[in-house]
Amino acid sequence: MEPHYFVPWSDIRVTRHNLPHWQQPGATYFVTFRLGDSIPADLLATWRAERDTWRRAHPSPLSPAEEQEYHRLFSARLDGWLDAGHGSCLLREPGIRVRLAEVLTFFEGERYRLLAWVLMPNHVHVCFALHPEWAMEKVLSSWKRHSARVINQAAGRTGPLWQRDYFDRLVRDEAHLGRVLRYIRNNPAKAKLRAEEYTLWESERAQAVE
Repeated sequence: MEPHYFVPWSDIRVTRHNLPHWQQPGATYFVTFRLGDSIPADLLATWRAERDTWRRAHPSPLSPAEEQEYHRLFSARLDGWLDAGHGSCLLREPGIRVRLAEVLTFFEGERYRLLAWVLMPNHVHVCFALHPEWAMEKVLSSWKRHSARVINQAAGRTGPLWQRDYFDRLVRDEAHLGRVLRYIRNNPAKAKLRAEEYTLWESERAQAVE
C-alpha cells in the first residue's frame, strides 16, 4: 500500500462522535488518540464550547483554508496541552509502550501501511496509509480496544483507558505528508522528553524526509 492523498472531487464519508471525521477509501491519515485523563476537564470544556461556536459558523464540508484555521485554533491548542504532560501518563513506562507498539503493528501490511508513529506519555500520533477495504474508525477502534486490554493488564488497572474520540486529518499531498512526518519526529523534543519517555518509529520513507 502506497500513500494516496485526499481527492477533493471524490466522495467523502463523514463520521461523527464528538468530532467530524472525513474519510476516503485508501487515503493516508494523521491520527492522534489520547489517554482519558490527558487534558484537565476545565480546559477541555472551554475548548469544546469555543470549537462548537466556530463549527456553527463554518458548516461542513470545510474548505482547505477553513480546515487549516480549525487546526490552528483548536488542534494546535490540544497538542500543547497534551505535550504539557497532564494526567497519569501511563505510556511513560517503556514496558507499556512495548505492548502498545505490538498492537499498532499487528495488522501492518494487511489493514494499513504504517509510515511513522510516536508513543508519548499520554497520547499517540500515527501516520498511515489505509487499505481501501478498511474504514478508519474500525482500525482506530481495534487499536484502542486491544491496547486498553493489554495496558490495563500490565498496569494492574481496570476501566476505560482512552478518550472515546480521536483527532484525524486526511493527508492532502506530498508536502503535507512531509510536514506530518516531521511533526511526529519532532514531537518528543518539542515536549522536552527524555529518550526513555517515548518511542518513535519511522518507515524508510519517513526517514528520508529531511
